[in-house]
Amino acid sequence: MKEEVSIAAVASHSALDVFDGARDEGFKTIAICQKGRETPYKRFPVVDRVILLDRFRDMIKEEIQTELMEYGAVIVPNRSMAVYVGYDEIENSLKIPVYGNKRLLRWEERVGEKTYYRLLDEGGIRRPKTYRDPSEVDGPVMVKMPEAARKVERGFFVAADRKQLEEKLEGLKRKGVISDESIREMVIEELVLGAHFNLNYFHSVMRNRVELLSVDRRIQSNLAGVLRLPARDQLDINPVVRMVEVGHIAVTLRESLLEKAFRIGDRFVEASKRLEPPGIIGPFTLQVMVTPELDLVVFDVATRIGGGTNVYLGIGQQYSKLYFGEAIATGRRIAMEIKEALERRELERIVT
Repeated sequence: MKEEVSIAAVASHSALDVFDGARDEGFKTIAICQKGRETPYKRFPVVDRVILLDRFRDMIKEEIQTELMEYGAVIVPNRSMAVYVGYDEIENSLKIPVYGNKRLLRWEERVGEKTYYRLLDEGGIRRPKTYRDPSEVDGPVMVKMPEAARKVERGFFVAADRKQLEEKLEGLKRKGVISDESIREMVIEELVLGAHFNLNYFHSVMRNRVELLSVDRRIQSNLAGVLRLPARDQLDINPVVRMVEVGHIAVTLRESLLEKAFRIGDRFVEASKRLEPPGIIGPFTLQVMVTPELDLVVFDVATRIGGGTNVYLGIGQQYSKLYFGEAIATGRRIAMEIKEALERRELERIVT
């Protein structure tokens, strides 16, 4: 590895946060762009070098990896890197150091041997009940599946019971929103009603602690638009409700819930160490529903930097000030950890 390190990221999802934080800590930045999606990374002056590819997946080509190595790149993974490059390629073909535990990226899935359900169960963290088949459904459910036109993204819809579930599946299929493949890959969860929050953590290997940096909430389309309509109009229009993530907003969490937030964060880190050593390194997010009984039910997981961290770009995260005396965003927290590891000559402890 070169003496001088640059911080790189697939130019999507949370990359601007990463680049801004890297620049704050004195690192050069590299945006790995896909043609047709490069404009923000050329217009915002936080990127030192743009590598423009036909497809994100081309970053595993030998000549691209050689170029990244020449600049001493450490790659900060995000969801776009996971879905467009692929878990197998990241684990087996990517030779550039990846910040964090790259083998944990595939644990965000809901099917297969490695799922976030296993991580949550291993940590004794409450999650929604899951159903293997529509015939098992005995109440309201949340259905999660890839959509026909957005195979790399997750689609969601709600059904009141088994009958409505079957009707909605047939209706969405008829409209082309989902396919037979979508149905084969769907996961059916118990619908937990509560207030939803994204809890953004950071497991610092250098400081041996789990930090709670911030809390945010998703903005989803077309759900947000449907909810703005009066009930009568919703019934008249009868829209197909989609839950496509399009943004985030910063929110606060009741202070008495912080004890539980720290508890599940610590348990998640320890579970990850047991199931996929060395476990979580750096940022991760637990998406929770807070029930009227004030239980925290985790309904989704990010084992890397979350998309909601862009909320804090330039202003910093709520709780980060309590650690550092100033509010910082996740991108800068990552850069601080890399910088500290380099100063201690222990970079190998935080990359895979």
